[in-house]
Amino acid sequence: MARPDKDAAVAEITESFTGASGAVLTEYRGLDVKQLKELRRSLGDNANYAVVKNTLAKIAAKRAGIEGFDDLLTGPTAIAFINGDVVEAAKGLRDFAKANPALVIKGGILDGNPVGAAEVAKLADLESREVLLGKMAGAMLASLSQAVYLLNAPLSQMARLAGALEAKATEDPSVLAGGAGTPAQSTEQPAEEPAAEAGDETTSDDSATEAESTEA
Repeated sequence: MARPDKDAAVAEITESFTGASGAVLTEYRGLDVKQLKELRRSLGDNANYAVVKNTLAKIAAKRAGIEGFDDLLTGPTAIAFINGDVVEAAKGLRDFAKANPALVIKGGILDGNPVGAAEVAKLADLESREVLLGKMAGAMLASLSQAVYLLNAPLSQMARLAGALEAKATEDPSVLAGGAGTPAQSTEQPAEEPAAEAGDETTSDDSATEAESTEA
């Protein structure tokens, strides 16, 4: 390859590195042209799959400020420069590799840091960005709907709720502290046995007097 062509190729790979959100290195030995086209089509807009020369890719990686990359650049190399969803691109590569074992995922770059094949596989097992955002939005909407319901409640209904809460708090102050209104334990001492009433003592004295009178 002539020097101008090498410089142009290095510049193109460097631009791909700097403009991508991530990159996955693969070895494509054994894949034919038809399979490579199928792989590019399966990745869609999420990644640009390009066959590169290892020597040029090493130079481009250094120019892009990427380190710890050289050991992966062995054998026939093609790089998936990820422009879209990193998780979706990892899923596409994983699924294609399952159907076509000749494709070997060796590792990649994510946020400027090198990652191994195991990390790429973990990315593929994650849910896509759209799914995660949908779940977050659903959770937020559920909370907002409850807040809107309370804010839109009629004033009469809110007044009744406030009155009921006030009455409950009067009976059991623990309600205001987040309690469920559990009856409090009594701290009073057990009452003593009631003393005999004055009327009962008088009756006993009168009965004794009557008994003495009868004996006399």
